[in-house]
Amino acid sequence: MGLVKLLAASLTGLLLTVGGTVALSSGTGTSCGVAAVSRADAAGHDPVAGYSGDQLANAADIINAGAQLGLTAQAQSLGVMTAMGESSLTNLDHGDTAGPDSRGLFQQRATWGSLAERMDPATAARLFFQRLVALSGWETMTPSAAASAVQINADPKHYAPFFAPATDVVTALTASAGGACGVVGEDAVGLAQQLVTAADNGQLRGLVPDHLKEIRWIASGQTVPDCGIDTRILQVMVLAVNQFHHVGVSDINRKCTGQLLGAGTASSHWINGGGGAVDFYSLGSRNLTGADGQSLRLIGLLDPVMPTGARIGQADCRRVAGINLALVHFTQFDDTCNHLHLDVAFTDDPTIRRSDDPTIR
Repeated sequence: MGLVKLLAASLTGLLLTVGGTVALSSGTGTSCGVAAVSRADAAGHDPVAGYSGDQLANAADIINAGAQLGLTAQAQSLGVMTAMGESSLTNLDHGDTAGPDSRGLFQQRATWGSLAERMDPATAARLFFQRLVALSGWETMTPSAAASAVQINADPKHYAPFFAPATDVVTALTASAGGACGVVGEDAVGLAQQLVTAADNGQLRGLVPDHLKEIRWIASGQTVPDCGIDTRILQVMVLAVNQFHHVGVSDINRKCTGQLLGAGTASSHWINGGGGAVDFYSLGSRNLTGADGQSLRLIGLLDPVMPTGARIGQADCRRVAGINLALVHFTQFDDTCNHLHLDVAFTDDPTIRRSDDPTIR
């Protein structure tokens, strides 16, 4: 059976606190594009990154506003980050000396809208996101620089300290919903061309040795011996870029670059001509351990649609962190805690499933 188009839920797992551990139980979830984070559920959620109660309820409104506009989890985190930097996620009914007419979560001035609009968290968030998407090239900016441009803040680094806690809040609250991840095709050249565009825009980065050249060769239609990439891996990478905007990849085809690391020639990066695995070192501009929120989000997104027998690394890193994953299609193995490994090199199942496939549980 050939590869099918992938329309995956942006986070199909459910994060639950169970006896001090975190269990991710994959299931059907929701389709991409709409998040439904209840204000009441968010307000009752355990504190996240020092935020709780009404602060998390306000974050839920921001997340939902971004999702309703078809924005990804990365953009939702950017919105939550901005509100953290402006109001500590508190719906302020006053401004300051620099902006005496500033109001609400985003401290928007009168030029943004009526007082009622600025004081309504959901409407204020929509106003913010509408200006964000109208900003040319915002996707390739750092989150803080994009927010500063929207908010007309002279310091492009002003919001940077809030991005990590914002992604933690978004990850915690969007347990079964998230942003739009779109439809991923099954043509290797087309997928590679999308990734080349992302690389040229600074959204996809590599390390040394350069594995991105393997993608560039495929995009240009070249067949370089022992430098190919499994189409399913290209699909996973496109989906990751769509969801997180900024993605770092440290390893793809080791046979191409001659790297004899770890399992050597038995590695999933090497066997069968190589290219059956990918190592992510960052998602959404955050470094990965395999047990962090961004890693868990990607695992939850992919598990229901991956081929049976696909593998995910860093099992020991999650065990140490007290995280238990109840997975459907991935099998897990131990690996170093400075990246997230994913491979399809040991499975004969060629399919990546649609999110509406009846075999997805």
